[in-house]
Amino acid sequence: MITDLFDPTDEPIISPEAFYGGQGHLCDVCIVLFSKVIYEELQRRYPCTLAAQLGACNGNIPIHTFDLDGKTVAFYLSPIGSAMASTGVIEANWRTGATKFVMFGSAGALDREKTAGHYVVPTAAYRGEGMSYHYAAPADYIGVPGAQTVCRVFDALGVPHVTGRVFTTDAIYRETRRQIAARRAEGCIAVEMELAGVQAVCAHHGFALYDFLMTGDVLDAPVYTPDGLREANHSLSKLDLALEIARRV
Repeated sequence: MITDLFDPTDEPIISPEAFYGGQGHLCDVCIVLFSKVIYEELQRRYPCTLAAQLGACNGNIPIHTFDLDGKTVAFYLSPIGSAMASTGVIEANWRTGATKFVMFGSAGALDREKTAGHYVVPTAAYRGEGMSYHYAAPADYIGVPGAQTVCRVFDALGVPHVTGRVFTTDAIYRETRRQIAARRAEGCIAVEMELAGVQAVCAHHGFALYDFLMTGDVLDAPVYTPDGLREANHSLSKLDLALEIARRV
């Protein structure tokens, strides 16, 4: 059973050092992006340096650094989905030394009355993926302690936001009405694809994760349409907020 996988006393066979050699020490903060539009905008705004790469047989992922008001910050365009996004965070830490990760993306609304016109700051994620069970003891939800910091930044900036649980699943085409109803009943206000795994990895390794979301498509509607998803994926307002979090952590 997947819930039997976690054993913190069992030594892993493979390490990032086997692939990359010694750990890098470039910066403390790394921004995890999921939008190519936002990735290109960040490169346009700041002089960037290609600092490292995450290796893969289907193509390497560049990690760039830039100067943010005197602080060196790294960023990269992450694969989508919990397992690959989580692995990317592990390897980005090894390549750059970053232990603080600012991650943001899009989500589907499960409670549109609460999320409309607000950013979502997740306080816990339902573990509907597989990665988290390798890094945390079995439980339905994993808490997101970085939410308090994100809320403090948003409060200081006067940014409208709502907190609540979210549903993490990699299975986009198996988000069923029964599942959505069950998660809503437990207080989930949005559904996304990475957070539970990434948070489990961060907690296991002692990294800090600061995550927020913008909802686009709505899953509590009688008929689903992807309306609003493109804006939620690529809105540059999310980049502005991520940069502000990176300045303050």
